[in-house]
Amino acid sequence: MYQPIVMVPGLRCDAYLYQAVIARLGGKIAPMIGDISLDDTIAGMASRILAAAPPRFALAGLSMGGYVVLDIMRQAPERVTHLALLDTNARPDSAERQQTRRAEMALVAQGKSALVSRTALPGLLAEKHLGTTIAEAVHDMAMRVDVDAYYRQQEAIMGRIDSRPFLKDIAVPTLVGVGAEDRLIPLPLSEEMAEAIPGAELVIFPEAGHVPTLENPDAVAAALRAWLAR
Repeated sequence: MYQPIVMVPGLRCDAYLYQAVIARLGGKIAPMIGDISLDDTIAGMASRILAAAPPRFALAGLSMGGYVVLDIMRQAPERVTHLALLDTNARPDSAERQQTRRAEMALVAQGKSALVSRTALPGLLAEKHLGTTIAEAVHDMAMRVDVDAYYRQQEAIMGRIDSRPFLKDIAVPTLVGVGAEDRLIPLPLSEEMAEAIPGAELVIFPEAGHVPTLENPDAVAAALRAWLAR
Protein backbone atom coordinates (compact mmCIF):
# COMPACT_ATOMS: atom_id res chain seq x y z
CA MET A 1 0.00 0.00 0.00
CA TYR A 2 1.37 3.40 -1.00
CA GLN A 3 1.52 6.12 1.62
CA PRO A 4 0.59 9.58 0.27
CA ILE A 5 3.17 12.20 1.16
CA VAL A 6 3.11 15.87 0.24
CA MET A 7 6.60 17.39 0.02
CA VAL A 8 6.96 21.17 -0.05
CA PRO A 9 10.15 22.73 -1.48
CA GLY A 10 11.98 25.79 -0.19
CA LEU A 11 12.86 29.16 -1.68
CA ARG A 12 14.13 28.89 -5.27
CA CYS A 13 13.64 25.12 -5.17
CA ASP A 14 11.56 22.71 -7.24
CA ALA A 15 10.79 18.98 -7.27
CA TYR A 16 14.48 18.18 -7.74
CA LEU A 17 14.99 19.03 -4.06
CA TYR A 18 13.33 15.73 -3.09
CA GLN A 19 14.20 13.57 -6.10
CA ALA A 20 17.07 11.64 -4.48
CA VAL A 21 15.11 11.00 -1.29
CA ILE A 22 12.02 9.83 -3.18
CA ALA A 23 14.19 7.39 -5.14
CA ARG A 24 15.56 5.96 -1.90
CA LEU A 25 12.11 5.54 -0.38
CA GLY A 26 11.16 3.41 -3.37
CA GLY A 27 7.62 2.21 -3.92
CA LYS A 28 6.49 2.75 -0.35
CA ILE A 29 5.19 6.27 -0.93
CA ALA A 30 2.97 8.17 -3.33
CA PRO A 31 4.70 11.57 -3.44
CA MET A 32 3.21 14.90 -4.44
CA ILE A 33 5.32 18.07 -4.70
CA GLY A 34 3.52 21.16 -3.44
CA ASP A 35 3.26 24.17 -5.76
CA ILE A 36 4.84 27.22 -4.13
CA SER A 37 5.27 29.28 -7.30
CA LEU A 38 2.00 31.17 -7.57
CA ASP A 39 1.26 32.78 -4.20
CA ASP A 40 2.82 35.65 -2.27
CA THR A 41 1.67 34.54 1.19
CA ILE A 42 2.46 31.41 3.17
CA ALA A 43 -1.25 30.91 3.86
CA GLY A 44 -2.01 31.14 0.15
CA MET A 45 0.61 28.51 -0.66
CA ALA A 46 -0.82 26.24 2.03
CA SER A 47 -4.38 26.64 0.72
CA ARG A 48 -3.31 25.87 -2.86
CA ILE A 49 -1.48 22.72 -1.78
CA LEU A 50 -4.42 21.55 0.31
CA ALA A 51 -6.74 21.97 -2.67
CA ALA A 52 -4.58 19.59 -4.73
CA ALA A 53 -3.61 17.12 -2.00
CA PRO A 54 -5.23 13.76 -1.23
CA PRO A 55 -7.73 13.58 1.65
CA ARG A 56 -5.08 12.30 4.11
CA PHE A 57 -1.33 12.50 3.74
CA ALA A 58 2.04 12.70 5.43
CA LEU A 59 3.59 16.15 5.11
CA ALA A 60 7.19 17.31 4.78
CA GLY A 61 8.66 20.76 4.19
CA LEU A 62 12.21 22.08 3.94
CA SER A 63 13.17 25.67 4.79
CA MET A 64 10.39 27.88 3.37
CA GLY A 65 8.50 24.64 2.81
CA GLY A 66 8.52 24.24 6.58
CA TYR A 67 6.71 27.56 6.99
CA VAL A 68 4.09 26.31 4.53
CA VAL A 69 3.54 22.94 6.19
CA LEU A 70 3.10 24.61 9.57
CA ASP A 71 0.34 26.70 7.99
CA ILE A 72 -1.21 23.54 6.51
CA MET A 73 -1.26 22.15 10.04
CA ARG A 74 -3.20 25.23 11.16
CA GLN A 75 -5.64 25.10 8.25
CA ALA A 76 -6.37 21.36 8.11
CA PRO A 77 -4.71 19.39 10.91
CA GLU A 78 -7.22 16.56 10.53
CA ARG A 79 -5.84 15.73 7.06
CA VAL A 80 -2.20 15.28 8.12
CA THR A 81 -0.98 11.89 9.38
CA HIS A 82 2.73 12.73 9.90
CA LEU A 83 4.75 15.96 9.91
CA ALA A 84 8.42 16.49 8.96
CA LEU A 85 10.07 19.87 9.49
CA LEU A 86 13.44 19.95 7.74
CA ASP A 87 15.97 22.77 8.13
CA THR A 88 13.29 25.26 9.07
CA ASN A 89 12.12 27.19 12.11
CA ALA A 90 8.92 28.45 13.67
CA ARG A 91 9.91 32.07 14.20
CA PRO A 92 8.89 35.06 12.04
CA ASP A 93 11.46 36.73 9.81
CA SER A 94 13.80 39.11 11.63
CA ALA A 95 14.30 42.71 10.53
CA GLU A 96 17.91 41.84 9.68
CA ARG A 97 16.91 38.94 7.45
CA GLN A 98 14.29 41.08 5.74
CA GLN A 99 16.93 43.68 4.95
CA THR A 100 19.14 40.99 3.43
CA ARG A 101 16.24 39.63 1.41
CA ARG A 102 15.38 43.08 0.05
CA ALA A 103 19.00 43.58 -1.01
CA GLU A 104 19.01 40.22 -2.82
CA MET A 105 15.70 41.02 -4.52
CA ALA A 106 17.16 44.31 -5.74
CA LEU A 107 20.11 42.46 -7.28
CA VAL A 108 17.77 40.01 -9.01
CA ALA A 109 15.79 42.97 -10.37
CA GLN A 110 19.07 44.23 -11.86
CA GLY A 111 19.47 40.96 -13.76
CA LYS A 112 21.94 39.45 -11.26
CA SER A 113 19.92 36.37 -10.37
CA ALA A 114 22.81 34.00 -11.03
CA LEU A 115 25.13 36.09 -8.85
CA VAL A 116 22.64 35.96 -5.96
CA SER A 117 22.37 32.18 -6.33
CA ARG A 118 26.12 31.55 -6.39
CA THR A 119 26.78 33.97 -3.54
CA ALA A 120 24.28 32.03 -1.42
CA LEU A 121 25.93 28.63 -1.90
CA PRO A 122 28.48 28.89 0.96
CA GLY A 123 25.62 29.54 3.35
CA LEU A 124 23.50 26.72 1.97
CA LEU A 125 25.91 23.82 1.75
CA ALA A 126 28.34 21.97 3.95
CA GLU A 127 31.88 23.03 3.12
CA LYS A 128 32.77 19.69 1.52
CA HIS A 129 30.04 20.18 -1.10
CA LEU A 130 31.14 23.59 -2.35
CA GLY A 131 32.53 23.41 -5.86
CA THR A 132 30.97 19.99 -6.47
CA THR A 133 28.16 18.69 -8.66
CA ILE A 134 25.83 19.13 -5.67
CA ALA A 135 26.57 22.87 -5.63
CA GLU A 136 25.96 23.08 -9.38
CA ALA A 137 22.68 21.21 -9.00
CA VAL A 138 21.51 23.61 -6.27
CA HIS A 139 22.45 26.59 -8.46
CA ASP A 140 20.73 25.11 -11.50
CA MET A 141 17.59 24.49 -9.45
CA ALA A 142 17.55 28.11 -8.29
CA MET A 143 17.90 29.32 -11.85
CA ARG A 144 14.92 27.23 -12.96
CA VAL A 145 12.62 29.18 -10.64
CA ASP A 146 10.92 32.06 -12.44
CA VAL A 147 12.00 35.49 -11.20
CA ASP A 148 8.41 36.55 -10.48
CA ALA A 149 7.92 33.36 -8.44
CA TYR A 150 11.09 34.19 -6.53
CA TYR A 151 9.75 37.64 -5.64
CA ARG A 152 6.46 36.12 -4.47
CA GLN A 153 8.29 33.57 -2.34
CA GLN A 154 10.43 36.21 -0.67
CA GLU A 155 7.36 38.33 0.11
CA ALA A 156 5.66 35.28 1.59
CA ILE A 157 8.67 34.48 3.76
CA MET A 158 8.95 38.04 5.05
CA GLY A 159 5.24 38.14 5.88
CA ARG A 160 5.05 34.83 7.72
CA ILE A 161 3.62 34.69 11.22
CA ASP A 162 5.17 33.41 14.43
CA SER A 163 4.29 29.70 14.51
CA ARG A 164 5.73 29.02 17.96
CA PRO A 165 2.40 29.43 19.81
CA PHE A 166 0.87 26.67 17.65
CA LEU A 167 3.57 24.02 18.07
CA LYS A 168 2.07 22.64 21.26
CA ASP A 169 -1.12 21.76 19.35
CA ILE A 170 0.58 19.45 16.83
CA ALA A 171 -0.66 15.94 17.55
CA VAL A 172 0.86 13.75 14.82
CA PRO A 173 4.22 11.92 14.68
CA THR A 174 6.71 14.71 13.99
CA LEU A 175 10.28 14.65 12.73
CA VAL A 176 12.46 17.74 13.12
CA GLY A 177 15.52 17.31 10.93
CA VAL A 178 18.49 19.61 10.34
CA GLY A 179 21.84 19.42 8.62
CA ALA A 180 24.77 19.27 11.05
CA GLU A 181 26.40 22.19 9.20
CA ASP A 182 23.29 24.27 8.52
CA ARG A 183 24.34 27.91 8.85
CA LEU A 184 20.91 29.35 8.10
CA ILE A 185 19.08 27.31 10.73
CA PRO A 186 21.32 26.96 13.78
CA LEU A 187 20.65 23.83 15.82
CA PRO A 188 18.96 25.71 18.72
CA LEU A 189 16.09 26.68 16.39
CA SER A 190 15.45 23.04 15.56
CA GLU A 191 15.76 22.08 19.22
CA GLU A 192 13.23 24.78 20.06
CA MET A 193 10.65 23.22 17.74
CA ALA A 194 11.36 19.65 18.80
CA GLU A 195 10.95 20.58 22.46
CA ALA A 196 7.69 22.42 21.85
CA ILE A 197 5.98 19.74 19.70
CA PRO A 198 4.67 16.84 21.81
CA GLY A 199 6.60 13.64 21.05
CA ALA A 200 8.72 15.18 18.28
CA GLU A 201 12.00 13.50 17.31
CA LEU A 202 15.08 15.57 16.46
CA VAL A 203 17.45 14.12 13.86
CA ILE A 204 20.74 15.76 12.82
CA PHE A 205 21.96 14.86 9.34
CA PRO A 206 25.77 14.53 9.14
CA GLU A 207 27.82 15.98 6.28
CA ALA A 208 24.97 18.30 5.30
CA GLY A 209 24.13 21.98 5.49
CA HIS A 210 20.77 23.56 4.67
CA VAL A 211 19.96 21.15 1.83
CA PRO A 212 20.34 17.65 3.32
CA THR A 213 17.93 16.09 0.83
CA LEU A 214 20.63 16.65 -1.80
CA GLU A 215 23.74 16.60 0.39
CA ASN A 216 22.96 13.42 2.34
CA PRO A 217 19.82 11.81 0.91
CA ASP A 218 20.64 8.44 2.48
CA ALA A 219 20.41 9.91 5.98
CA VAL A 220 17.23 11.84 5.18
CA ALA A 221 15.55 8.81 3.61
CA ALA A 222 16.43 6.67 6.63
CA ALA A 223 14.91 9.25 8.98
CA LEU A 224 11.79 9.52 6.83
CA ARG A 225 11.33 5.74 6.74
CA ALA A 226 11.44 5.60 10.54
CA TRP A 227 9.12 8.61 10.76
CA LEU A 228 6.53 7.10 8.42
CA ALA A 229 6.59 3.88 10.41
CA ARG A 230 5.58 5.70 13.62
